[in-house]
Amino acid sequence: MRVYQLLTRAIFCAVSIALMVVAIGLIVYAGMQQVSAFRAPEQDIGRALLDSVGYMVIAIAIFEVAKYILEEEVIDPTQMRNAGQARRSITKFVSTLSIAVFLEALVAVFQTSKGADMSMMLYPTLLLFSGVTMVVGLGVYQRLSTAAEGEVRSSPEAAAEEQAELDRF
Repeated sequence: MRVYQLLTRAIFCAVSIALMVVAIGLIVYAGMQQVSAFRAPEQDIGRALLDSVGYMVIAIAIFEVAKYILEEEVIDPTQMRNAGQARRSITKFVSTLSIAVFLEALVAVFQTSKGADMSMMLYPTLLLFSGVTMVVGLGVYQRLSTAAEGEVRSSPEAAAEEQAELDRF
């Protein structure tokens, strides 16, 4: 069992590092796009800057996923021992991803609004709805998990467990 745990932690670590390298690569690529946009005066600088912001937003989301995997599966896989810790960790993760979705939607709205074909606004609109759905889903999750934590705390079994913990010390 110990070998299995070490192997899975090593795999999660490798995947996390690979994702971080991809995120860093996207940030470097976005920076190179910005530099090349200013060097070529005939290029649309605004579009290049919006593209680079899009790449950086995606890089942040990828980096957050990598960080989450590293923290939860490699550094301290037993960290989420109770519902409160799990709720806080998931809330932080989903919040970061929803911010990335909203930023990407904002960039897409700006890019699409510069074009002549307004039928292309479907994608940014769907992204905005996705972000809103993520935030509403997170709120529902928060509400339900908080209510479940309250029920668990008020149960006689939980009171007995807490008393047993206190008696050990």
